Amino acid sequence: MNYELLTPWTLNYSDKWGKKIVLTTYPDQYGIEPIPLVWGAADPRVRGPIVVSRLPSSMRKRNAIGAHSGSYSIYHALAVAIDELNINHKPDFTNTEPPVNIGPFPQWGDSEKIVSMDPFGHLAPWLFKDYIDEQGIEIRPTIAITKAHMKLLEIEELVRKGEMKVDGKIVLNEHGDLAVTKVAVEPVWYLPGVAERFNIDESTLRRALFEDTGGCYPELITRPDIKTFLPPIGGMTAYIFGDPKKTSDPNCKLALRVHDECNGSDVFGSDICTCRPYLLFGIAEAVKEAQNGGSGVVIYFRKEGRALGEVTKYLVYNARKRMGDSAAEYFTRTENIAGVKDMRFQALMPDILHFLGITKIDRMLSMSNMKYDAIVSQGIPIHERVPIPDDMIPEDSRVEIDAKIHAGYFTSGKVLSLEELTEVKGRQWEDIDH
Repeated sequence: MNYELLTPWTLNYSDKWGKKIVLTTYPDQYGIEPIPLVWGAADPRVRGPIVVSRLPSSMRKRNAIGAHSGSYSIYHALAVAIDELNINHKPDFTNTEPPVNIGPFPQWGDSEKIVSMDPFGHLAPWLFKDYIDEQGIEIRPTIAITKAHMKLLEIEELVRKGEMKVDGKIVLNEHGDLAVTKVAVEPVWYLPGVAERFNIDESTLRRALFEDTGGCYPELITRPDIKTFLPPIGGMTAYIFGDPKKTSDPNCKLALRVHDECNGSDVFGSDICTCRPYLLFGIAEAVKEAQNGGSGVVIYFRKEGRALGEVTKYLVYNARKRMGDSAAEYFTRTENIAGVKDMRFQALMPDILHFLGITKIDRMLSMSNMKYDAIVSQGIPIHERVPIPDDMIPEDSRVEIDAKIHAGYFTSGKVLSLEELTEVKGRQWEDIDH
C-alpha cells in the first residue's frame, strides 16, 4: 500500500489559512502580544476578555489555548473544510443577550472560587465590544442564558395525582409544563487554579493534557505565559426553577440536584441504574422548593459513563452480565476495563455554584459523597442530604445503588456488608427476550 506524505508542499490550503502553518507560538516570539488577562479580577475590564481564535486578526493577541465550543470545535473545523462555513464568518450577537440578570457576585472576583469557567462568559461580546469593533478581535460567549418551557410526562403525572400544584408561574398548567431559566456553560480552565484544586503542579497538568490529547495543543508546553485553556470536553447546563435571584438569597431555601449525564437512562430509560429516576426526583423537588418561595436548581454535567464514555460503560455492562452481576463486584468490573472506577473528579463542579452566587444548600438531592465533599470543601454548607426514595429505584439498579452506598454514598437506610452485597444480583441476559 502506498502512502502519500503530507508536507507543506502537498497540503491543500485553498484561500482559508494561507501558506504558512503555525504549529505553535512562543512567549518571546516577534509580534506575539497577548491581551492581558488577570484571572480573578472583579472588574471585567481589568480581568480582560478570553481570546482563543487563530484568525489573523486575533492570532497574535490570543491569551487562551484551545478552541470555542468544546468538543463541537471539531464539527466547526469540518464545516470550514467542506466550505459550509466561511472561516471569516463573524457572529452577529444582536438580541442574544441574557433575558435575566445573574450576578455579579463576590465569588466572581476570587481566583480560587472559579477556575473552570469564565464568570463573565455570558456578557463577553458586550463587555468587550470595543475589542471587537476597533481591533477586529474575535470574542465569543462561553455562557448563554435563556428562558424556556419544559414538558416531562412524569411531572404531568404528579400534577394529575395532585402531588404537584399548578401555580401558573412555575408549573404552568394541568399538563405539568414547567417554566425554567437555562444556563449553558462551556469550560474555560484557569490552569494554575485547576492544578491547585487537584493538588498537582501546573507543569504536570499541562504535560498530561498535551500527551493525552495526542499533542493537539503544543502551546500547553511552549506558552507557559498563557494560563487559560478551553478544553475539548462537554460543558454543563443549569436549570433554575423560580426567580433566579433567589438562588443567591441566603434568606430563601435552595434545593439542588447535581447530575452527571447518563444517556442510556436519562433519555432512553435504561433500568440498570438510578440516573433518570433520581434526575426526575431532583427536578420535582426543585420545582416544589421554588413553589414554596425558595429556589430549585438542577445542574446537568456532560460526563457520560462517569466521564469514561459510553463505549467503556457498555463494555462494563457486558462484563457484569456475563460474570454474574453482583453488587460486591460492581466497581471491580469498571476498574478491570478502565483502570479507575470513576473519572468525574468533582473538584471543579462547585464552580457553577459560585457563578450562581450560591452560599448554602438547604436540600442536596444527591447521595454522592464525592459531590458532597467537593461542595463543602469550597465553603458551601449543605444542611440536608436527600436520598432517592426506595420506590423509585428500578430492581435491576439495586446492584449499582447498594454498591455505591457500601462505598460511601449517603443513605438514611441500611449499609450492606460485603457478604450481603454478594447476594444482591442484577438481571442476567438469559432473563431478557430479544
